Amino acid sequence: MVKSQPYHALPTSAELPCSDDTPVDNEDQNFIPNLLLFLLESIWANRNDWFFGVDMGIYHTTGVSHLVPVVPDGFLSLGVQRRKADKSRSSYVVWEEENIVPKLVLEVVSKTPGDEYDNKLKIYAKLGVLYYLIYNPQYWRRDQHQPFELYKLIDGEYQLQIGEPFWMAEIGLGIGRSRYTSGTIQREALYWYDETGTRYPTAEEVAQAERQQRELAQQQAQAERQQKERLAAKLRELGIDPDNI
Repeated sequence: MVKSQPYHALPTSAELPCSDDTPVDNEDQNFIPNLLLFLLESIWANRNDWFFGVDMGIYHTTGVSHLVPVVPDGFLSLGVQRRKADKSRSSYVVWEEENIVPKLVLEVVSKTPGDEYDNKLKIYAKLGVLYYLIYNPQYWRRDQHQPFELYKLIDGEYQLQIGEPFWMAEIGLGIGRSRYTSGTIQREALYWYDETGTRYPTAEEVAQAERQQRELAQQQAQAERQQKERLAAKLRELGIDPDNI
């Protein structure tokens, strides 16, 4: 058993590296968690009790050493300040967060295997992370797993959950896959969902929907004007002044 140190002997976040400096080897490892973060900034725009970290070290006292962080591609914590003292975090230090561990961690599997299915699974279970999502869209056949695997910590062990999008009641969000479109490029991405299974749209999709609504309203208004003009012209042909009706 790892012996934890008293809190006064633990280093502060300013004294700890922000990550393990391991470079990513595919675009999804940056894109996927950042998309989830940007969506949350819209979904929970009026909430300040959450934090979503991207490629950030989580320092904890349940591992081999409190100086060795675990660095998921993304993670979500609830019940913490969105920004601490109005400053950005350089790392997530559990003993500075009232011992609040993330509710959800995300690992995007890369070309170089990163122990997502064994060692990291054990680390997150020991840390007490409730949900662990392994997203493996490219190498799932190699790893003999499914592209989307969400595990829930039950009685100290992770159990694979069935269903997608999967509703995480403890978080108040669902998560699953859908298509992402940017210009002429389409790709698969992870999204947040509401309790009905409806996907939360991106800012671009919201803007596009609003633009389409405005265009439709303009078209309807133009059609009504044209209809009134045709009716007025017909009345004039009959010797009736439409302005005096």
